[in-house]
Amino acid sequence: MSNLKFNKLNRILVPLFSILMGFILGAIIMVVFGYNPILGYQAMFETAFRSPKSIGEIFVMAGPLIFTALGFAVANSAGFFNIGLSGQALAGWVASVWVGLVMHDSPRFITIITAVVVGVVAGAIAAAIPGFLRAYFGTSEVIVTIMMNYILLHISTHIVNNVIAKQYISTKGTTKMVGANASLRTEFLNQISNGSRLNMGIIFAIIALVVVWFLMKKTTLGFEITSVGLNPFASEYAGMSSKRIIVLSMVISGALAGLGGVVYGLGTFGNFFVQGGSLSIGFDGMAVSLLGGGSSIGILLSALLFSILKLGGQGMPMIAGVPTELVDVVIAAIIFFIGISYLIKFILKKIETKKSEKVAKGGQAS
Repeated sequence: MSNLKFNKLNRILVPLFSILMGFILGAIIMVVFGYNPILGYQAMFETAFRSPKSIGEIFVMAGPLIFTALGFAVANSAGFFNIGLSGQALAGWVASVWVGLVMHDSPRFITIITAVVVGVVAGAIAAAIPGFLRAYFGTSEVIVTIMMNYILLHISTHIVNNVIAKQYISTKGTTKMVGANASLRTEFLNQISNGSRLNMGIIFAIIALVVVWFLMKKTTLGFEITSVGLNPFASEYAGMSSKRIIVLSMVISGALAGLGGVVYGLGTFGNFFVQGGSLSIGFDGMAVSLLGGGSSIGILLSALLFSILKLGGQGMPMIAGVPTELVDVVIAAIIFFIGISYLIKFILKKIETKKSEKVAKGGQAS
């Protein structure tokens, strides 16, 4: 088997193996604590697929995850670990809802476009800061993005409690719902999903999957981002500006995460409320991207899987008596096996090498 075919096979087998081992480990933990894993997983999938409404909610959860996963994938292609996706999505969430509330009397098309653009810009600015510091001062983007998460978290709380006009506040720490002119929900999507929160966010996410694939695979900018990620020194020697690419890749990453926050605000919830910690879609998006191998189709499938796990897990206590925390254990186990994917690839490569050696010896013997 050629190296190209082997690498393609690895990209399929490693995620599947990680998912399988995650479910197996989750089952073992259920058995250890006295729960029936068959009933637990049956309850999970029955809850996730029991009605058009629950299926609609799967896509509701998947939309923001796709955006944060794409954001992580772009930064990762440039060789950076953007852990600030949560803060960048939070910035997009606050900014888009604020715009939606202020423009409550404007036409829907103008309001949505403006709110989306402002949310994207907010996420991009939040990511540009660590990108600029990394490019021109050599600071660690990991440390800076982690700290930015806390900074943006407290800024968002301050904005809601002290900056946004009182007429747009429902109760302390919670804004009013945006009007229909700023909402990503539509009557058509509501009807086909039997009253779920399904909104245009998932449509935007699918479009983003195609756009990012085209950007990374078919454009000069995508080639430069990948080249800098592989070897920044060789890229500089070839005439590319690694500093410009570093900042630009982080801006694109933050813009995508900001879009995830926009979908959260204008689609999933319809308002903003003070957060006690970093948004889960940021860290879950990282896991989705890793599980999907950074590819568009992989991210789509991974986001749907994570949504099924999250939504289905809500029914496990009621139907099978299994704590929902075990769903997080399954997800954590999948991430763990993705994290040691190099070991899985090493084992698979050894097996492939031994097979090749046997074939070669057989040919020589004949």
